[in-house]
Amino acid sequence: MLVSKIMTRKIVTVEMDDPLSLIKEIFERVPFHHLLVIDNGKLYGVISDRDLFKSLSPQLGTVSETKKDLFCLNKKAHQIMSRKPISLYDNDDIYQAIDIFIKKSISCIPIVDHTNKPIGVISWRDILRAVADKRPKNNT
Repeated sequence: MLVSKIMTRKIVTVEMDDPLSLIKEIFERVPFHHLLVIDNGKLYGVISDRDLFKSLSPQLGTVSETKKDLFCLNKKAHQIMSRKPISLYDNDDIYQAIDIFIKKSISCIPIVDHTNKPIGVISWRDILRAVADKRPKNNT
């Protein structure tokens, strides 16, 4: 099976210099766990919700919040993103994705075209869903 059959085509991207305040707002609005970081339409990095969480001050939104805590929202996407992400093409087989998930400690794989423009994303959940959809139905 090709990754194009199971990848999520709706992707959310941010630019390299977008501030964490915008990234935080996006994660609060959309049900995604990964944002693709682009520059001139090309993929340069990935930011997970965990990356954002680790970059934010734990004092944000509390009564003990200071200006220093708020300043972390001015950091830029390129400062917290995972660089040079492993990616696949839409005509790659899902077993290539499975091998990557097993060998690397990542939670998503961007799918790009041959110009490195992101066109989708695949997660291990997508693969599990596809496998579950293929299992024989129990007639009991």
